[in-house]
Amino acid sequence: MFKSAVGIFALLCVLLVLFTLCLPLSVWAGEIQVESTVLTVELLQERLRTPTLHEGNLTVDLRGMVIDLRPENAAFRDAFYQLLRKELQKSGAKPLGLDLSHSLIQGDFVGSDLGLRISLYAQAVAPIFTTTELEQLQRLRLVCLQSLAMSDGKSQGVYALPNSKDCRSLLATEATPSSDITVFRGSLTLVETRFNGKVEFPNTLFLQSVDAQSAIFVQPTNWTNTRFSRSLSFNHAIFQQLSNFQGSIFLNKANFKQTQFQEAADFRSSIFANTGNFNEASFKQLAKFNYVQWQGNTDFSDVRFANQVQFTKASFNQSLLLIETTFEQAVSFREVQFNQSVNLQGASILNQADFSDAWFAKEADLKVGGLTFNSNKARILGNPGEIGRMFWVSTLQGNQNVLRNLGQNFRQQQQVADANQLEYIKQKLRLRELSQRLVATNINSANLARLIDLGFSATQAKEIAKSRKIKFFRSSSELLTLPDIDLKTYMQLRDRLVVAAPLSIGGWLLQAWICLALSLLLLLSGYGTNFWLVFGVGGVAIAYFGLLFWLVDRYRRLLPVAIIPTFYETTSILVSFGILEFLSLLAIFRNAEQPWLTLGCLLMIIIPVPVALLIRLYQQGRYHDLMDTSYFTEDGTFRQLRLLIGRLPVIPRNATFRERYMPLLGDRRWNWLNYYDFSLNNLVKLGFNDIRLRDEHLPGIIATLAWYQWSLGLLYITLVLWTLSRTIPGLNLLIYLK
Repeated sequence: MFKSAVGIFALLCVLLVLFTLCLPLSVWAGEIQVESTVLTVELLQERLRTPTLHEGNLTVDLRGMVIDLRPENAAFRDAFYQLLRKELQKSGAKPLGLDLSHSLIQGDFVGSDLGLRISLYAQAVAPIFTTTELEQLQRLRLVCLQSLAMSDGKSQGVYALPNSKDCRSLLATEATPSSDITVFRGSLTLVETRFNGKVEFPNTLFLQSVDAQSAIFVQPTNWTNTRFSRSLSFNHAIFQQLSNFQGSIFLNKANFKQTQFQEAADFRSSIFANTGNFNEASFKQLAKFNYVQWQGNTDFSDVRFANQVQFTKASFNQSLLLIETTFEQAVSFREVQFNQSVNLQGASILNQADFSDAWFAKEADLKVGGLTFNSNKARILGNPGEIGRMFWVSTLQGNQNVLRNLGQNFRQQQQVADANQLEYIKQKLRLRELSQRLVATNINSANLARLIDLGFSATQAKEIAKSRKIKFFRSSSELLTLPDIDLKTYMQLRDRLVVAAPLSIGGWLLQAWICLALSLLLLLSGYGTNFWLVFGVGGVAIAYFGLLFWLVDRYRRLLPVAIIPTFYETTSILVSFGILEFLSLLAIFRNAEQPWLTLGCLLMIIIPVPVALLIRLYQQGRYHDLMDTSYFTEDGTFRQLRLLIGRLPVIPRNATFRERYMPLLGDRRWNWLNYYDFSLNNLVKLGFNDIRLRDEHLPGIIATLAWYQWSLGLLYITLVLWTLSRTIPGLNLLIYLK
C-alpha cells in the first residue's frame, strides 16, 4: 500500500514538471507563430487601409512580419514598393508613418524608393509641404549655409562637404538633376528589426523621427547625404557590415548609444547640429569622422575603438566627452578645431593620439585626469611648444603618474617646451596643495571651536575629535563613515578641508619656506621652463640697479659745491633706462602666466632695501675725502668680454690692485654705460670690463647696495643656469633620460 502511494506521488510530480515545461514552450511557439507572420500583398493592402495611431501619428503597422524582398520574390517586391509608395507619398496635414518593428526583412531594402522624389528648390517645395515642414526645410538651409561658411573660412583649405548641394538647391529658382532628393514625410520605426540584405536610404530627407533601436543590419547600410530633421535613435543597434553616413545632416539629437559597429563606420563630412551621443558604443573596425561638424555636445564616453579612428579636420563647437574611452589603435585629431574642452578623464590611449595642427579656443583644453597612458608603448603628438599648454588636471593627487608619463612622452620626442610645461602644471598643483595645508582647516588637528566655526555642528565636531583619537583620517570622504555627518554637510565643507598629518611649528615654518621658494620659482621662471621670462626679470633688475649706481655716483650734493651730472648724461641714462625696462617688461608680459604678479614679486625683491639705503644716504649726506672722484674703478690693463664668476664688487686693499684699477672718467660722454656694465657684472657675472667699487673713502651704504645686488646675482645666475639646463634639448635629455 505504501509503495503504491509513493508511485502515484512520483507520477504526479513527473506530470507536474512536464506541464510546467510544456506551458512556456506552447506560449513560445505561439509567439514564434505571431512573429513569423509572412507579409503578403493582401495583408499589406489590409494594413494600408487600416493605419494605426502611434504617438499621435498615423502609422502603417507592419510589426512582427517576415517581408521577403529577395529577387526570387520579385512580384511581391514590386507590389510592396508600389503600394507603400502610393500611400506614404499622399499629401495631407498628417503624413503616414511606417512601423517595421520586430520584423525580418529578407533581401535588399531600398527605403529611398518609398519616399517622395522631388526637386528641392525654393519654388518647388512650397505647394507640397505644410507650414511646419517648410520650417524644417528652412532650418536645413540655414545649417547648410552655416557649414559652407565655416568650410570656406578654414585657413587649411576648403572642406569638401557633399551636403553643400542642398544649400544651392534651396537657393535655386529652377530644377536641376543635382537638386533631386527623396523626402520621407512620416515617421520610420525599426525597433528590433532585422535586415538580412542591404539597406539603402541615400539622399533622403526624413521630416519625422527615425527610431531604429536594437535593429540588426546584416549587410552594408547606405545613409549617404541623408538628412534627419527630427530625433534619430540607433541605440543598441548592430551594424555587422559597412555603415555609411557620409555627408549626412542630423538636425536634432542623434543617439547611437551602445551601438555596435562591427565593420567600418563612415561619418565623413556629416553635420551634427544638435547633440551627438555615442555613449558606450563599440567600433571594431576603422571609424571615419573626418570633416564632421559637431555643433552640439558630443559624447563618446565609454566607447571602445578597437581599430583606428579619424577625426581629421573636424570641428567641435561644444564640449567633447571622451570619459573612460579606450583607443586601442591610432586616433587622429589633426587640424581639428576645439571650441570647448575635451574631457579625457579616465580614457586609455594604447597606441597613438595625434593632435598635430589642432586649433584650441581660449577656453578649450584637454582634461586628462586619470588618463591611462604608457609613454613606453604609446605616443601623443602635437605642435611643439603648443600642445603642452593644453593639458589640464584638477588635482595633483592621483595624477602625478599621468603628468610624468606625458612629460616623458614629449622628452622622447625632444619637445622640451611641452615637457617643461607639464612640469610647470605639476608644480602649480603642488603649490596649491602645500598652500592649502598651511591655511585650510586640517581635520586631524583642528580644535572643536575651529570645526564649529567651519560649519560643523557641536555634535559633529565631537564625533570627529573622538574618531581621530583612535585613527587619523586619510581622506575627507572618511567623514561620511561617521554617523552624525550627512552628505549635505560633507559636500558643503569638503573643499575647505585638508586631510594630512598634524604639523608642528617647525614643520609649518619649513613648509611655508618651501611654498615661498616654489612661488618665486614659478613666478620668476615658470619653474625653470621659460628662459625669456628669466631674461625679462634680469633685464628689469639690471636697468634698475644701473640707474641707482649712476645716481649715487654722479648726483652727490648740491651744496656747497654742486656735484651733479650733465644734462646730456642725465638724458642718456634716463632714455636708455626707459628702453631697457620696456623691452624687459615686454618679455615678462609676453611670457608670464600672471605678469602683474610676477612684476610685483620682482619689485618686492629689488625696491624696498635699495630705496631704504638710498633715502638714508641722502638724509645723512656725504662728507669724506675724494668727493670729486668716482666710487667706481675699472681694470685699465685691457678691455674684453669677461666671465666674472669669482669677482667681488670691491677691489682688495693692495697697492698693486690700486694701480691696475683706475677711477671712471666722469667727463666722457659714454661714461653712463659703465654703470650698466657694473650692474651686469653683479647680477649675471658677465661684463665688458671689470668694474668694481674702490676700497678707500667709500660710504658703507653704497658698499651695502653693491653687495646686495651681488648676492641677488648669485641667486639669479643659478636660476639662469637651471633654466638653461631645462630648456636646452640636449642637456635636458641628458638630465631626464639618464
